[in-house]
Amino acid sequence: MRRINLIAAVMLLMLTACSKKDDTTPDFEEQNLAPLSIEFDNIVGGRTLTLNNTAVPYTNAKGEAFTISMIQYFISNVEVTTTAGQKYTVKQDSSYFLIKGSDKSTRFAKVKVPEGDYSKVSFIVGVDSLRSTMPIDKRTGVLDPAANGDHDSGGMYWGWNSGYIFFRFEGNSNVISNDQMGDPTGKKQFKYHIGFFGGYEVKTINNIRKITIDLNTAGIAKVRKDRQSNIHLFVDLMKVFNGRNTVSIQQNPNVMFGDYSSTIADNFNELFTHDHTEN
Repeated sequence: MRRINLIAAVMLLMLTACSKKDDTTPDFEEQNLAPLSIEFDNIVGGRTLTLNNTAVPYTNAKGEAFTISMIQYFISNVEVTTTAGQKYTVKQDSSYFLIKGSDKSTRFAKVKVPEGDYSKVSFIVGVDSLRSTMPIDKRTGVLDPAANGDHDSGGMYWGWNSGYIFFRFEGNSNVISNDQMGDPTGKKQFKYHIGFFGGYEVKTINNIRKITIDLNTAGIAKVRKDRQSNIHLFVDLMKVFNGRNTVSIQQNPNVMFGDYSSTIADNFNELFTHDHTEN
């Protein structure tokens, strides 16, 4: 009799557990998704970014005057965290964006996340190693190596190295001496092409940087299905020179493949600040 009662009790517990499971709401990651955008608003110090502004150039902490002719960078692997600490990672195929200073329509990274109140957003500056080593047919849209033209015309891919340029920043400065100029037209150009994900078969520099933005001070993102929340970030390009590391254009007019590229990548975290959130 005691054994029969024990079996009956176990069966009752199993039925109750099943009933409770049926009544629960879907897991956080399975809920219907709602729109969220992250806006990357490029500035230079306290000024609006104006390309090729020779009339009023910018000046960095070294006192070097410069203009900007190109800024492009990849944003990927977007992740958000609720005020309760739950994390949601945007599906990877929908989480790659190329922000171009010359095209304001690209400044929004638009994703979909579960409804909720979010106090943090994270993303990578660059392209992760997994996607970088996938077959070409898995790298479409902005990740298509041929999508933005060849390297000389603004492309974001090194064909010879089979790797993405994460951050492409170019301009002009008179502090560059004649013997430093690599431009046959005689322009005193600086070029910072920052890439490398750590290597596939051979170890290389790893210049992927993860950025985490705390939204609490300037407004959390209240994501709902009936409206789109927008997280407005300032991207201060002056921090390329005046960030964690102070960078001199005169001493480093061209940075692409050497160890010094990591010095510039280490400044990425200071580029991004949260201005406000529109809900």
